[in-house]
Amino acid sequence: MRCRRMIISLGAVVLGCLLVAGLAGCNRASEDASGKKPDELSGSSGIVRMTPEAAAGAGIAVVPVARSAFRLHRDFSATVQPNENELAEVTTLIRGRVVAVYVDFGQDVDKGTPLALLHSTDLGLAEAAYLKSGAKLHEAVLVYERARDLLQHKAISQAEFQRREAEMKTARAEAREARNRLELLGVPQQEIQRLDREQTIRPDVSLRAPFRGRVIMRNLTRGEVVEINQKLFTVANLAEVWVVGNVPEKDVHFIRKDQSVEVRALAYPQEVFAGTITYVADMLDPATRTMRLRVTAPNPQKKLKPEMFASVRVYAPAKADVLTVPLAAVQNGPTGKMVFVQRAPGEFEARAVTPGEEMGDVVAILEGLREGERVVTAGAFALKSETEHHKIEPTR
Repeated sequence: MRCRRMIISLGAVVLGCLLVAGLAGCNRASEDASGKKPDELSGSSGIVRMTPEAAAGAGIAVVPVARSAFRLHRDFSATVQPNENELAEVTTLIRGRVVAVYVDFGQDVDKGTPLALLHSTDLGLAEAAYLKSGAKLHEAVLVYERARDLLQHKAISQAEFQRREAEMKTARAEAREARNRLELLGVPQQEIQRLDREQTIRPDVSLRAPFRGRVIMRNLTRGEVVEINQKLFTVANLAEVWVVGNVPEKDVHFIRKDQSVEVRALAYPQEVFAGTITYVADMLDPATRTMRLRVTAPNPQKKLKPEMFASVRVYAPAKADVLTVPLAAVQNGPTGKMVFVQRAPGEFEARAVTPGEEMGDVVAILEGLREGERVVTAGAFALKSETEHHKIEPTR
């Protein structure tokens, strides 16, 4: 009997040990399955709890919700263009052969600087006609004056005098016509005066810069024959350029004429160029639903070059005392936008919010937060994974 009791007691002890081992194994399996200790598991009512070690491992960082000045801006893609009020296409008014070219691309020139020299047969013929008309006029004037003296002495008739007078007026008109033709061909006054003085034909056409600027296009070579409809040079004053862009219809209300803006060029990502809106289109492009915008920007160092890609940044009037959080704090939740609010060390609340406009890496919050609350800006992915794993709904 005694042996029987010992066997039963021993069996009870063994059974108790097995039960304890089984419970320990279940707890260990539960911990291994979730990867967290029991106090790291998500709670209810939108609360996520983590141990300090787990929070540090996830890189959790928080910042307080604050009120500050908030100023919206919009960026519009654009390109740099020459100021068309300081742009000139240099052409010739007469056909000719290129004798010499004095300037090249990128060269700065002053007003009146020679650009090229043309030799023109047509100009030679026009100068010859001018000299002939001058000689004919001189002869007609002498004949007229002699006829007037003879008329006073009754040596010729009145009809003969009137014929000589008509010939003089005709010669004067022809001389004026020949001079006007030279002027229409672009011959300067000093060259016409030289022609009167020297009576020598010089059929050379000098192309000159119309104003101070830079040669940005050259379209001729020595020896070629150029026509009157051919663009030979383009001279631009790049001390001031235009930045032309397009504004989407939804952002038209941001734009007003004479507004100061910022210009950023793709070639100089760290530099900001000042500019002023000088033109706003009166109608939208029906195909793209955009409005044309032109900004005039000083360019004293010639950094902004025609056809560069750029952007125009336009600021709206600043708003004071706006509740803002870093943009990184706002997450996509199951029903909209949400943030994680730190209620206590290791305790975070998933809360739905209504965000407003964005300004760089900051976003305005319209509903859902109070000033001074601390929101998670880094490591929110681990918290969001917990909410999705345990189907936690953000609080409102």
